[in-house]
Amino acid sequence: MSIEFVLRLVGMVALAIGGWQLGVYLANRPGGSAEDYVRYVLILSLSGAAIGLLLTPWLTTKPFGWVRKRIRQLPAQKLVAIVVGLVVGLIIGALLAIPLSQLPDPFGAVMPFVGTVLLAWLGVSIMVMRANDIFELLPARPQATAARGPSQAPDRVILIDSSVIIDGRIADIAQTGFIQSTMIVPRFVLNEVQHIADSADDVRRNRGRRGLEVLNRLRKDSPVPVRITDMDIEDVHEVDDKLVLLARQLHCPVMTNDFNLNRVAEIQGVQVLNINELTNAVKAVFLPGERFTVRIIQEGTEPEQGVGYLEDGTMVVVERGVHQRGRSITVVVTKAIQTAAGRMIFARPE
Repeated sequence: MSIEFVLRLVGMVALAIGGWQLGVYLANRPGGSAEDYVRYVLILSLSGAAIGLLLTPWLTTKPFGWVRKRIRQLPAQKLVAIVVGLVVGLIIGALLAIPLSQLPDPFGAVMPFVGTVLLAWLGVSIMVMRANDIFELLPARPQATAARGPSQAPDRVILIDSSVIIDGRIADIAQTGFIQSTMIVPRFVLNEVQHIADSADDVRRNRGRRGLEVLNRLRKDSPVPVRITDMDIEDVHEVDDKLVLLARQLHCPVMTNDFNLNRVAEIQGVQVLNINELTNAVKAVFLPGERFTVRIIQEGTEPEQGVGYLEDGTMVVVERGVHQRGRSITVVVTKAIQTAAGRMIFARPE
């Protein structure tokens, strides 16, 4: 039996009794008859029961659910700011209520309540608008300062997608110190990784377990904080949509390797940090005329072409290199191009 059903029954009984009492009062007026008594009591009792059955959730569980949903979506820092602002406003309003109550009627009866409400609203508004500045004035814990580093903004966060966790390179990147922001993993992303780790397919299961190991490594060894958050978008079911909407609420970027999520996030104005793009950006740059050694491992798509790879995964297409398959040779760069799949180098044997 759900709490909503119980509240419906309580509301139905309460309003039915109220309707019955109102019917008795109306029927007992001077000039009332026995027929009026039955009509008033029966109609008002049934009406009260029906209204209580229908409207009770909208006065109890529905508002509570809406408030609960909004609280779950709020960042912890903003939630603390709202509570502190409300308490400060109510305290000041209570202190001003005594002198305001000395005003002549009707102001003395109304102004204490109005002043308290206005000061509570003002306190909440000020704390929410200046929360970052106010929290920066508070003394930071030494552990938190050491974990963040001297240059990190305290409110800067990055949402982490499951594709980044499974990929694993995020752990090595975090160790280098290039990431200065707190990394947040929503609970629904962690659940997705756990679901992949429990898959019946061996490949997916191994990828999911690797992702859990990477996340555990991040939480233990990362120089920046890694937090699991319960913030959620309850009316949305797709993980990618949840991430984009949550990033818009927090005004923070999303780190992902997912091509589709990348495009959807960019369309909706969310900044995307793509590890694949970062990897392509830091690959070694070879200009035409430079020489290096590469091992030819397979044939190319064109006749006489050989294909090899550098340590960073860059493909090297060597003219007349097919006869050198299985050998390491020195080549001269003829041109380098950037494709959607990464950088590609064309060369010829020295």
